[in-house]
Amino acid sequence: MTGTVVTVTSGKGGVGKTTAVANIAVALASEGKKVVCIDGDIGLRNLDVIMGLENRIVYDIVDVVEGRCRTRQAMIRDKRLPELFLIPAAQTRDKNAVSPSDMVRLCDELRAEMDWILIDSPAGIERGFRNAVAPADRVLIVTNPEMSAVRDADRVIGLLEAEEKPAPSLIINRLNPNMVRRGDMLSVDDVYDLLRIDVIGIVPEDENVIVASNRGMPLALDGKSKAGQAFRNIARRLNGEQVPFIDLESTSLWDRLVKLAGRK
Repeated sequence: MTGTVVTVTSGKGGVGKTTAVANIAVALASEGKKVVCIDGDIGLRNLDVIMGLENRIVYDIVDVVEGRCRTRQAMIRDKRLPELFLIPAAQTRDKNAVSPSDMVRLCDELRAEMDWILIDSPAGIERGFRNAVAPADRVLIVTNPEMSAVRDADRVIGLLEAEEKPAPSLIINRLNPNMVRRGDMLSVDDVYDLLRIDVIGIVPEDENVIVASNRGMPLALDGKSKAGQAFRNIARRLNGEQVPFIDLESTSLWDRLVKLAGRK
């Protein structure tokens, strides 16, 4: 087994990156894949809360890197999915406690026993970002359909090119079709035209995301949620399946997106 490392990042905070990591991980594990999430946002630990595992933390990623525990000791098993694990971030250290080479070594160790290693990158472009992308086989950029988030995503794309990483894929999160129709939000076409990278997922605005995050129950576990379905579809596309986008709007937008992105 040789696991694939996927880093999920964004140019700015607050776009739903950590929520995306938790939901994609849950969706992959629900399909029977062995998955481990690594919270790379050292000092601002949040992934454990969204996954409902905050009370089970004994060791964290810095403990692993500094040799205070074995990797397996820091891996917290999910309450619902036995093939899903979390390696939490350290809350009392800064991002300099881990180096890019540390992340590469850790991920190389995990590849032998996991199908997927998902890294939750801190937002922005500082040391934590470089740590998170160093071992990545694939990078997913999360953005909201607003100009400031798209502009920052564009900057991340440039940095990934400088790091000679494969072309990233895009998750457009919190799309509100009504606001798009009123001209109050960028459309999927607008975002694609600005960034010109493959779109792997379009997640609709859903107030239940906040409720689910507070409860430690990612929406990918909810079969009735459109946002949850969107995250499950992203996981299926990562696995190479041909999955159409959810039809959020009754326009030709989706057909055009499919042609532009070279999908389905």
